[in-house]
Formats: sequence, structure tokens, C-alpha cells
Amino acid sequence: MMNDNPETVAPQVARYEELKQKVAEMEQDFVRFFVHGNKAAGTRVRNAMQELKVLAQAIRTEVQNIKNEKTEAKPS
Repeated sequence: MMNDNPETVAPQVARYEELKQKVAEMEQDFVRFFVHGNKAAGTRVRNAMQELKVLAQAIRTEVQNIKNEKTEAKPS
């Protein structure tokens, strides 16, 4: 069941948009490294992937917390 409360949906959508933006920002450096062999771009890709990993972990934690809150809120 989808959470339709605008106060809680907006931050969730913002996290998704943040994730999409981070991936889009990496595209040029991926091409520069994998297609053109630019080593500096490879370093930027590695750094961006680390940032993406941190963001993904934060989102995973948020999802788990929301899931746990819903489980605790259900009547037994």
C-alpha cells in the first residue's frame, strides 16, 4: 500500500531524485574513463561510486526504519 501522505512522500521522492542525479552526474566520467581511457576520470568515478554507496546505505536504513515502524504500528 502506497503512503499518500504528502508530508512523508516528498522526502522519499527527494531521496530518489538525489539518487538519480548522482548517477547522471557520473555519466561523463564513465565515458571518459571506459571509452577514452582517462585515468583522472577513473578516480572521479571511484569517488562518485563511494558517495553513491554511502547514499544507498542511508536510503536502505531509512527504508528499513519505515518498514519497522509500520510493523510496530500494526495491531496484534
